[in-house]
Amino acid sequence: MKGGVVVRWRDGRGELVVRGVPDGGVSARVPLEIAASYRARTRGLLGRESLEGALLLSPASSIHTFRMRMPIDVAYLDRRLRVLAVRTMPPGRLGRPRVRARHVIEAEAGAMERWGLGVGVVVEVHGLR
Repeated sequence: MKGGVVVRWRDGRGELVVRGVPDGGVSARVPLEIAASYRARTRGLLGRESLEGALLLSPASSIHTFRMRMPIDVAYLDRRLRVLAVRTMPPGRLGRPRVRARHVIEAEAGAMERWGLGVGVVVEVHGLR
């Protein structure tokens, strides 16, 4: 949300900026794939062996890992891009929907901890709109 306007992205590439340090500085800049269309969100990470960076699914409030080949980290974000929950999910699982979640970020398992992405952290998404 910027100035009361809901931000909507288009499918494409961008950058995820994690401001996880107490002084508001940047703890990580991560290459980002944006999946905003129904088709792109449905495809997600299915069939991939790896992911460089992260994948943003928007809008989304839950995910599954059926037919995935790797465990993933999942961060649920509210409309202000604040992290509500972070989970690591193995293949073949169904994540429970998060009531206030509006977006989901997916990454290879262990990546979010390295980036400093945890509950309460606000992220920025720079990319196509």
